[in-house]
Amino acid sequence: MPKKRSEKIEKAIEFATNAHKGQNRRSGEPYITHPLAVMKIVEDWGMDEDTIIAAVLHDTVEDTDVTLQDVKNEFGEQVAFMVDGLTKLSKISSSMNDIDTYLPNTKDNLLRLLVATGSDIRVLIIKLADRLHNLRTLSSLPPDKQKRIAKESLEVFAPLADRLNMGRLRVEMSDVAFSYVNPKRYNELHELIENYSKSAEKTMQKIQKEISAALGREKIKFQISGRVKSVYSLHKKLAKHNQNMGEIYDLIALRIIVNDITDCYLTLGVIHSLYVPMGGRIKDYIAMPKINGYQSLHTTVITKDKRIVEFQIRTKEMHEFAERGLAASFYYNEQKLTENYRTGKIQHLPTSLLWISELQETAAKLKAGKKVDIKKLRLNLFADKIFVYTPKGDIIDLPKGSLPLDFAYRLHSEIGEHVTGVKINGKMSSLSTKLKHGDVVEILTSKNPTAKEAWFDRIFTAHARQKLRAQLSGHKLSDQLPHHKIAQKLPRKKKK
Repeated sequence: MPKKRSEKIEKAIEFATNAHKGQNRRSGEPYITHPLAVMKIVEDWGMDEDTIIAAVLHDTVEDTDVTLQDVKNEFGEQVAFMVDGLTKLSKISSSMNDIDTYLPNTKDNLLRLLVATGSDIRVLIIKLADRLHNLRTLSSLPPDKQKRIAKESLEVFAPLADRLNMGRLRVEMSDVAFSYVNPKRYNELHELIENYSKSAEKTMQKIQKEISAALGREKIKFQISGRVKSVYSLHKKLAKHNQNMGEIYDLIALRIIVNDITDCYLTLGVIHSLYVPMGGRIKDYIAMPKINGYQSLHTTVITKDKRIVEFQIRTKEMHEFAERGLAASFYYNEQKLTENYRTGKIQHLPTSLLWISELQETAAKLKAGKKVDIKKLRLNLFADKIFVYTPKGDIIDLPKGSLPLDFAYRLHSEIGEHVTGVKINGKMSSLSTKLKHGDVVEILTSKNPTAKEAWFDRIFTAHARQKLRAQLSGHKLSDQLPHHKIAQKLPRKKKK
């Protein structure tokens, strides 16, 4: 617990305690224990004051006599907006039925959640904290509810935590949920991991000493610790390798955290000077991050006593983002105290999280009653992503299956409107070429607009489709207007 909370947070705790007075959870505990636990989780994630307050108040409007206006009067508009967003998850309007009918039930709550998120992504973070605590206290529910909530968490919320690069959250959610979905398999794998960890303990201590001495000689400042693979991750990996444990090399890994990127690569060299690296097992996720933005160097080596050990090497900042993801983005932006931060918008989202902005645009359209291609929304959220590069080295993430026009419109709608061709990895290519992870894409443009209806067959993303449709509508409008009307629509030059 923090040494001291602000007066406003203490006031919110008292407010929620009084509101939930007399209410109990299924376990028999006072209901207030749940909002307090959710508040503690977002506090541990380093969230701002308004998010912490909204977390402790998140059930007051839905489950007590407190009104949204009461929350607004006492704690301000931002807190009220977040509480309202969380309340709407269970009171969604009938206009959202098209989403419910399209998606399986397990996806239903996620879509409700995303729509309610609206323009403040902090609603999403509170909801994830709420789900985490519900999983931690699942034992007090009937078996049928336990399985339903656990299955939904495994299929929806844990993958979402992964997309947000919240590694610590994903691991706990997945393991707890899996222990209810398939308890027999969970116990088998848990025992296997424990036995392996005990047998490897002395070897790992010896390796840590050897590495520490070698890094000390190179005057590299570092922290080293062991990491054991989670049960659910092992379950998924064994499924990929026909249950062959001999193919699992990262059951136990050593994690080394250093000060900067240069030290990451120096550390990799030190490790390879001590042990024999396994061919094809060196992965540079710093130069080529994972889909969710995860960065680290991985190498698997064979030690002098023939043990196979994986090492993960990263900077402190990379480690923070690997553990807390989106929450870390908010934390670092809080230091800037920007208006964007205070209004729930992150000023500099990591490239891997830019899809959140598209999500917020979609949510705003749905709330305004506009039609949205739900299939595309689901695709963008759950499909694999690829990272491609501009010639200057900027990283752009796109859904797998994207084409050059998707890339152009992602850069800027005006670039998309003026495309004449594309170079991929320095070679002229067709606009129908599917982009691959790691491609360097250069868009060729002209001064005059080139957008045309035939491009719809060469576009994959909803974002690019929407921009093209708007541009073509604008062109048609211009064709229909008399010349003096067009002149009125054009910006006038300022007099010198």
